[in-house]
Amino acid sequence: MGNHISRKKALQHMGGLALAGFLPGVVKASPATQEDKQITLQANAATPSPNIVLIIADQMRADACRREGFALDTTPFLDSLAKNGTWFDRSYCAAPACVPSRTSMMTGRFPSATRVRSNWNIKDATYTADLIDVVKAKGYTTAHIGKNHSYLTKAHFDHWVEYSHLAEIGSTDPEVKKVNDYLESTHFYFDPNPAPFPAGMQQPARIVTDSQDWITNTVKKQDKPFFLYMSIPEPHNPYQVSEPYYSLFPTNTLPPVRVGEEVLTKKGNKWVLQKIMMEKGYPGFKKNIPRIRSNYYGMLRLIDDQIKRFSGFLTEQNLADNTVVIFVADHGDFAGEYGLIKKGVEVPECLTRIPMIWHGPGIAKNKEAHTAHVSNIDIMPTICDMIGVALPEGVQGRSMWPLLTGKKYPEAEFESVIAQHGFGGLHFTNLQEYDPYTQDGNLAKGKIEFDELNTWSQSGTMRMLRKADWKLVYDMQGSGQLYNLVDDPSEVNNLYDNKVHAAKQAELMQDIMTWELRTQDSLPYPREGGKRKYGFKRDPKNYWTPYEKEPEEALKNNIKDL
Repeated sequence: MGNHISRKKALQHMGGLALAGFLPGVVKASPATQEDKQITLQANAATPSPNIVLIIADQMRADACRREGFALDTTPFLDSLAKNGTWFDRSYCAAPACVPSRTSMMTGRFPSATRVRSNWNIKDATYTADLIDVVKAKGYTTAHIGKNHSYLTKAHFDHWVEYSHLAEIGSTDPEVKKVNDYLESTHFYFDPNPAPFPAGMQQPARIVTDSQDWITNTVKKQDKPFFLYMSIPEPHNPYQVSEPYYSLFPTNTLPPVRVGEEVLTKKGNKWVLQKIMMEKGYPGFKKNIPRIRSNYYGMLRLIDDQIKRFSGFLTEQNLADNTVVIFVADHGDFAGEYGLIKKGVEVPECLTRIPMIWHGPGIAKNKEAHTAHVSNIDIMPTICDMIGVALPEGVQGRSMWPLLTGKKYPEAEFESVIAQHGFGGLHFTNLQEYDPYTQDGNLAKGKIEFDELNTWSQSGTMRMLRKADWKLVYDMQGSGQLYNLVDDPSEVNNLYDNKVHAAKQAELMQDIMTWELRTQDSLPYPREGGKRKYGFKRDPKNYWTPYEKEPEEALKNNIKDL
């Protein structure tokens, strides 16, 4: 067991620590006013430490690919990577918004525990140790290259190159500045014309080049495993793309959306309000949806080609056989469905379900999607399990490592999954009680501007549960939605309180309540008091279901002592 160290000292000295059995870890003291705490991460030096590349794309739908039956060949390389590894088609984000989802992925904690329930809660991230702390405890050298949009800072990593949706931050290259200026000119919306620069200047291409340069110039000169967090800002708006990708999927060849704006009134008040505000911010946007979709799918192919280039680089550098590659998204995009673009309203499949692919040494090959229900909060504890670092306190995700390696696992543990939505309070129900121009600021007079994550779309509290073909949505006012996703993939026909499905509704209500209790934040643990200290019990992989019958089984022996 290692010594206790503060986060400040750990950030200063972690690079010089030698591996010896178990290593000291680090801690994020949260909230920010809290005195720096002490914590120990246990890292088993005997467990292999493969290189890890975590690639995240922003606002990428799970279903826009051939492996899921989509008509357009948007991601042929990722499809191949998936079928030569393990992939999931029941994988979900913790919440369908950038900052809550990314914070949950890095900490293994749901937004209700991290306190990051909106994009405006970056500074409130609450956890003990995160994924970066975990890999550093095992001796990894680390890099962040791409979009951040989370509580992470340059101090977390050994190497840092930051991009946003509209710029490579800090670059002095005049050609990069031209790209930055162009992206700023899009109003964070879309461009009906091809981007005026080569595809090689698009941000995904430069992020891949930056990543390759870091590995070539730094990593290969060190005798240490590496962790690369490659964060691609696209296909998130502004919806733009260079040739030849601009012309790859012409608007007249696009498959139709499953449902359009005709279902908005059936979906509910928030959906109608979102359409009203979107029209105010992007006048006449409806006629632009075909071009927006074409740009979106073209950008998917560009991203796919760049990941293929990076994979080829790993092979050329003799790194592929010892590198685990994880591909995921933070959330999805309407991409014209429901007559909407971007994201924002509630928890539909197109926003909450995300791609998730694992490929590399030890990972089983499965041409078909794994049947387990998983979340992006499961990534962090899976990596802990993979490299032999004990779970930090407060982690809520479950290790997927047995699933990924073809080992036995408790199937009941992964027979459902949840997602969260909303920053709390009552639902805002009209545009008169709070002004979108002068109070929220998601609209601006005389400007082409609209932020879909706003007071109306994000207010209230909502939970979603997916279990096999069924989906339950429930909010703090007791309003429920129940869908059979096979019969109704766009979630239009609400079966909640339908007597025919009363038994299924009761089953899912029990499941969602169980999830809600299990995800109550355990931090802080009970403090020591004099000679007293409560024990805290949890499974090393954060599994719950193997212990469901434990109390009644123990009772048989305990009653003998009465």
